[in-house]
Amino acid sequence: MNRKKVAFYTLGCKLNFSETSTIARSFVDEGFDRVDFSEKADIYVINTCSVTENADKRFKTIVKQTQKVNPDAFVAAVGCYAQLKPEQLVEVDGVDLVLGATEKFKITDYINDLSKNEYGEVHSCEIEEADFYVGSYSIGDRTRAFLKVQDGCDYKCTYCTIPLARGISRSDTLDNVLKNAKEISQKGIKEIVLTGVNIGDYGKGEFGNKKHEHTFYELVTALDQIEGVERLRISSIEPNLLKNQTIDFVAESRTFVPHFHIPLQSGNDEILKLMRRRYLTNLYVDRVTKIKEVMPHACIGVDVIVGFPGETDDHFLDTYNFLSQLDISYLHVFTYSERDDTIAAKLDGVISQGARKKRSKMLRGLSAKKRRAFYESQLGTERTVLFESENKEGYIHGFTENYVKVKMPWNPSYINTMHVVLLRDIDEDGMVRFEFI
Repeated sequence: MNRKKVAFYTLGCKLNFSETSTIARSFVDEGFDRVDFSEKADIYVINTCSVTENADKRFKTIVKQTQKVNPDAFVAAVGCYAQLKPEQLVEVDGVDLVLGATEKFKITDYINDLSKNEYGEVHSCEIEEADFYVGSYSIGDRTRAFLKVQDGCDYKCTYCTIPLARGISRSDTLDNVLKNAKEISQKGIKEIVLTGVNIGDYGKGEFGNKKHEHTFYELVTALDQIEGVERLRISSIEPNLLKNQTIDFVAESRTFVPHFHIPLQSGNDEILKLMRRRYLTNLYVDRVTKIKEVMPHACIGVDVIVGFPGETDDHFLDTYNFLSQLDISYLHVFTYSERDDTIAAKLDGVISQGARKKRSKMLRGLSAKKRRAFYESQLGTERTVLFESENKEGYIHGFTENYVKVKMPWNPSYINTMHVVLLRDIDEDGMVRFEFI
């Protein structure tokens, strides 16, 4: 009997990657063979994102790709967009099944007959029902694993649909996180990235209740003790939840690397209040200053949104100047896009698309300068590089512990290995050349 083939495509964040991996393992357990998304498969699963308008549009393009490869393939959509807009997704030509937040991990239960449906099926829930936790991690896709420790969010940022798509803040049990981390390390993966929607809120809802059983600090100290794990990296963490205690611990840690990604969203306090963020710019400065005090070589990434309703030219310049003066390493720039059922979509002071694009371009330019300056500050230092598995135009790439990207001519024997190097100079692609020590 021919084994059925399944392929996956993930849109969006590290959390989605970890969940796709877990869903993929459930298919393998049911007797499916996993193949690359570009190959012919019997079923294609698309894990969707709702953070930007672009992710919505890309979904239709991806479905068309599956139909070109195999017009008879069964196509299923899961993830945040599938929870928020199931009726829109099911109307896309070629889509057979749409599963919401509580159903996505039970996808194999819904797939008995892989023949195409005349009309797609939707199985979604009221988001209040998404109150239980499903642990997951990604493995086998790359050199590092994304380990999910938390899901959902209790914050009410006015531009964000994630609480509507993922539900309340809830956490994996500490024991299960540690078990998953051990499993990952036993598979030879060198780096684990902690991920979630609001990981600084870790511990809330750990046993199905609202209170914190553990704190994020207790999580990182416990993970640091696990044998076999060589590197741990904290993904995006809210500035108000990144405590001095955690920063001090990372500075002395055996495994946690000096790399933080801290959302800012705006460098103007008025706009931060309109966004209903839980801090103002002075707290953000305090966090960056503290990190650089104890880890001068730390890499700090920043999320920022341009074109939020009411953001005047002066407000934007406040953001630009604030970031320009701050000792940070790179930016992730998001152009604000209106999302249904958010407060921001109803606010006055809508910014023209032209102004949004111009502001985005300015901040992307600033990000390139910041990254270059950070890389230059690291030249002449010794760092440890973990090499990745992809051959990009004849080169193998890797990252230092503090997230400096390096490259050398392709040599597959270096995949998933760590080496101490001396950072020498920056090439024309903006990457760092080095010599082995």
